[in-house]
Amino acid sequence: MKLRWSRTLTLLPALALAFGVTTAPAATAAPALSSGWNNFSCKPSAAHPRPVVLVHGTFGNSVDNWLGLAPYLVARGYCVFSLDYGQLPGVPLFYGLAPVEASARQLATYVDRVLAATGARKADLVGHSQGGMMPRVYLKFYGGADKVNALVGLAPDNHGTDLNGLTRLLDHFPDAKKYIGELTPGLTDQINGSDTLNRLNEGGDTLPGVHYTVIATKYDEVVTPYRSGFLDGSDVHNVVLQDLCPADLSEHVAIGLADRIAFHETANALDPAHATPTTCASAF
Repeated sequence: MKLRWSRTLTLLPALALAFGVTTAPAATAAPALSSGWNNFSCKPSAAHPRPVVLVHGTFGNSVDNWLGLAPYLVARGYCVFSLDYGQLPGVPLFYGLAPVEASARQLATYVDRVLAATGARKADLVGHSQGGMMPRVYLKFYGGADKVNALVGLAPDNHGTDLNGLTRLLDHFPDAKKYIGELTPGLTDQINGSDTLNRLNEGGDTLPGVHYTVIATKYDEVVTPYRSGFLDGSDVHNVVLQDLCPADLSEHVAIGLADRIAFHETANALDPAHATPTTCASAF
């Protein structure tokens, strides 16, 4: 009980931010990198023929979310790109807050731009948290299934979250729930049972022709229960990080930002023909 309560407390700053977004000072957006990744002159190699598009999570952005994984993939020969999506007026740097449907349309536009620049027919997508779920909206409703080879989700909330039960408190405070929904619809879209998630998952989790990988952590304090991120389908690989390395203590944020064991399993998903076992040693 003490552990669950402490994890619940870690979510309160996020909810506080959701209530305070209208007072955030104006600032410029996070700059796109001109070298390393987001290099639109990069041409995919024969070894890695598809560009990789990284999709940040809620409150993330195209740079901060990927300071670990983007260089990791670039060093292995991939053309890597990342976008900002889900911006709200007057809220700098913290993105992924707009309606998920609108964010999926932004992703569709960005993938088209990447494919046009690289000359590739399809891209691979890697997303963290909301960034692992939202692309499925793009795949299902905005033509993405014809343009994407693989989707890798790091702690994705594919079936929503109850934030260790915290979201159920909103039912007792309808005014607060309405306030969050109006100001940060991207948050309420991710609560299990939302209209967005019901529509997304109706008729099955996956689409033919797309390879799906979900990498979850049992220490996830945001996507709860953590196995709710798993997908059902014939071309799905669901894995728990601690089954690969029992000593790995990464929680929801660390799995996307800094966990080289998760990064190694991501690289395996992007190039399964040359995959190697992911173990604790993959961290080095």
